[in-house]
Amino acid sequence: MSLPRLPSIRELIKLYGLSAKSQLSQNFILDKNITDKIVRTAHISKETPFVIEVGPGPGLLSRSILDTGVENVVAIEKDDRFIPTLHQLSEASDNRMKVIQGNMLTIDHSDIIKVVQEKEELHDRPSHIMGNLPFNIATPLLLQWLHLQSSRQGLFGLKNELWMTLMFQKEVADRIVADVSTSKRGRLAVMAQSLCHVKEVYQVPSSVFVPKPKVDASVIQLIPKPFFTEHDEDMSGTYQTLENTLRFYFTKRRKTMGHITRRLGKEVPEIYPLVGQIEEIVDFNARPEDISTETFCAIASLLFKNKIIHLPL
Repeated sequence: MSLPRLPSIRELIKLYGLSAKSQLSQNFILDKNITDKIVRTAHISKETPFVIEVGPGPGLLSRSILDTGVENVVAIEKDDRFIPTLHQLSEASDNRMKVIQGNMLTIDHSDIIKVVQEKEELHDRPSHIMGNLPFNIATPLLLQWLHLQSSRQGLFGLKNELWMTLMFQKEVADRIVADVSTSKRGRLAVMAQSLCHVKEVYQVPSSVFVPKPKVDASVIQLIPKPFFTEHDEDMSGTYQTLENTLRFYFTKRRKTMGHITRRLGKEVPEIYPLVGQIEEIVDFNARPEDISTETFCAIASLLFKNKIIHLPL
């Protein structure tokens, strides 16, 4: 279901006097070939139950999403300058796109869910969150969504599996997809990979953005995995424990796991009796970046079962 002929994004930007705001970390893509390729990586179609687009700006990625024929798109935009052009796009799409003005970091997901209008017959298909995320809030947003996924709250509490196809600065993207024993490996990689199958699906050179940023970008796709806990109701607490565990270990990443764990046992008396069990799980001679996601999850599960969630920094 193609959109009717519309003014180009470049024409709209000129017509409305729109410009990217550096304080909002805005950079626009003006080449629809690029946004079409990004949308193809997400495998969106008319059968997709819904798509949430974060930070649509002037709406070029929105056009590519709507061109797939998907009938249920919700665009969340903070900057009020773009709301008129997005409403025009909504009208041109026969209202297949709804527009909500708000900050995705603080918005109440129930306000989005009211607009989403789930379709019972499409519950076996994944829905999507997409967006060229503002660089200054990209990591906090991802961490917020991962915590919601672990507790099945907000948009992640709906019946549809929720895939995320998101654009990050390449440096951040590299940290999300980082494999074991690589220099980029850290807390963000393990937190993402513990809940999702994570892969880079598209590289976006800085030259396609206006204004041109100093760094390239990458599109990362995150597809939910089964929970790693024995009982689903333990997932949220275990995931919080995992985050705290990763923060403790990776702030001391040059030390061995044994050194860090024994120090942790001294600082948290409840952990001291568990040091032997942790040594059975993990190689004490390895460093944090050499430890698999599954192993860190096993450590977090052990701590949570012993009612240990909060760790010192």
